[in-house]
Amino acid sequence: MTQLDLVKNDFRKFVYVVWKHLGLPDPTPVQYDIAYYLQHGPKRMIIEAFRGVGKSWITSAFVDWCLLVNPQNKILVVSASKPRADDFSIFTKRLIQEMPMLAHLKASDDQRSSNISFDVGPAMAAHAPSVKSVGITGQIVGSRADIIIADDIEVLTNTITQMMRDRLSETVKEFDSVLTPERGRIIYLGTPQTEETLYNALQSRGYKACIWPAEYPSPELEEHYGSRLAPFIGSLNLRPGQAVDPLRFDELDLAERKASYGRSGYARQFMLDTSLSDANRFPLKLRDLIVTSVGRDKAPGEIVWCNDQKNIVESLPTVGLTGDYYYKPLRESEESFPYSGSVLSIDPAGRGTDETGFVVTKFLNGNIYVPAFGGFKGGYDDATLEALAKVARDNAVNLIQIEANFGDGMYTELFKPVLSKFHNCTIEEVKHTKQKELRIIDTVEPVMNQHRLIIDYTALKRDFESTQEEPRYSLAYQMTRLTRDRGSLVHDDRIDALALGISYWVEQVAADRDKMFALRKEEQLDQILEDFKESVFKNSNLRPPAQPDGPRWVKMRK
Repeated sequence: MTQLDLVKNDFRKFVYVVWKHLGLPDPTPVQYDIAYYLQHGPKRMIIEAFRGVGKSWITSAFVDWCLLVNPQNKILVVSASKPRADDFSIFTKRLIQEMPMLAHLKASDDQRSSNISFDVGPAMAAHAPSVKSVGITGQIVGSRADIIIADDIEVLTNTITQMMRDRLSETVKEFDSVLTPERGRIIYLGTPQTEETLYNALQSRGYKACIWPAEYPSPELEEHYGSRLAPFIGSLNLRPGQAVDPLRFDELDLAERKASYGRSGYARQFMLDTSLSDANRFPLKLRDLIVTSVGRDKAPGEIVWCNDQKNIVESLPTVGLTGDYYYKPLRESEESFPYSGSVLSIDPAGRGTDETGFVVTKFLNGNIYVPAFGGFKGGYDDATLEALAKVARDNAVNLIQIEANFGDGMYTELFKPVLSKFHNCTIEEVKHTKQKELRIIDTVEPVMNQHRLIIDYTALKRDFESTQEEPRYSLAYQMTRLTRDRGSLVHDDRIDALALGISYWVEQVAADRDKMFALRKEEQLDQILEDFKESVFKNSNLRPPAQPDGPRWVKMRK
């Protein structure tokens, strides 16, 4: 049997030849296992493998191998964006151009030969090219394919809202209309971008998923994977947490990526874990907010929350999980009153990619109003400090709170002279020692559960529109993806600033409540003494002496 025959019979051998041509180290055991599954897997399959394992490179080689075995194959490559799909097909074509084993597949002069739509030499004349690339929002209908490669069609920017997820789910149904009957195959490659990933929904449509996590899973996670865990992974004699492909990423490398991605992001993209088995895993729900127009100086005396379907704010995209929507109030009183106070809370930027998050909170009748919030890419620079000073001025804040854990108060000292040019108010620093995630949830959740947090519609809309390129900076995203796990979010600047603002008013309410309780006790004691006095002098000619104004019980105690 010739080398070519060996390669045609076993795709793993072809992967080895390609890796040697590219000057790469030998394929890892996990890469060989993915290659075997590509060759022998079902007609409708999903490969979920940890980010960085090289699944796109392996599948590009698989396209060339399919054309080597049968040059009449028609292959459609679809990605989230057209450039991403084009990169896939360009790499595939370059292998044909460069590898001696594939030289006979080069297109002839009368065949299609562009980077994004090309034929192979032995291919017979046909409307469809041998390989074509297209973005998921491009023209899929009208194509024809024996094999459809859906390479990372799910990205955060096209799945952040329920509407986007629904649109993507409907779009991929078009694959069936272009697939060759009987012998056609659809192969999905990807890592989940959301807890409600498309790859989970596809499994209810007859697709079989196979999962290669970066670490050996815990017994609980292994149970969650079930039959979807790659048999090769299950056969490894490893303890939970050990790297399954140390030639790609060892345990130290994975620990660094866990810190970079955040715990929940790492769970999705490296452990392929999208479980939502714990209803309290994401305790902050958008549906607990009240969304309306928040005034600068006044608010309604009464505002009532309602989760009736007719009160859904349909014009405002939500980044919450399925069934989580924004709701407008059931009613607002016509009479408005001035706020009790206004506070600007600032979480200065820490790490290089962090924002300086800010939230303005105002208080009235037990409710906390949020007329403005956002984030700035800078930290200590003059532009950021000046922008924050203008926020304070425009919202007429009485107090500015600054998270002092970073910089040991230096931020406050730099901010004071800038602030004095625009607005005069008190500045105070706040320090925390409690784990951040627990502190934020413990502060924000009770207020939201009582529907006492009212956020401005325009501010939420601006939050969504300004973070579409990177949704992780959005307050709504941070709110709905925060868990009690340490490091659950990559970015938490805006939700941290919100918690800081809410904490101030919760403490004020508690202080006022203590004062009211003491006053109530005094009134009760006053009434007891009054009742006692009446009982003593009843049916008697005696009369109590006249008392001066003021609490009677104080005089009687002398």
